[in-house]
Amino acid sequence: MKRIISTTSAPAAIGPYSQAIEKNGMLFISGQIPVNPVSGQIAGNSIVEQTKQVLENISEILKAAGYTINDVVKTTCYLADMSQFAEMNTVYADYFNNGPPARATIEVSRLPKDVMIEIDAIAIK
Repeated sequence: MKRIISTTSAPAAIGPYSQAIEKNGMLFISGQIPVNPVSGQIAGNSIVEQTKQVLENISEILKAAGYTINDVVKTTCYLADMSQFAEMNTVYADYFNNGPPARATIEVSRLPKDVMIEIDAIAIK
């Protein structure tokens, strides 16, 4: 049986999808963009600020589901501008500093709300 994960500590879904779904000890987190869950506004104007907000949103969803950042086994990072990869990577490394997950990073032409970054994740207990 699948379990739908929803928390007010991360932005609400802006479409017909769940923040995350858990099934058989695996958690699938939908792509998170840098929306501050309190204000509903995009967090910051830099890739550093936006990456931090995205990873905080992911951390809150993990927490709501009973997982930790160390349970994440795979992420996909979508960047609007690959020239920001190094700055994003520095922030990312602060969160995933103990056996980082497998990852793909892809440059895309546009993201929802014209943000700079979106990240989805898979965690396993």
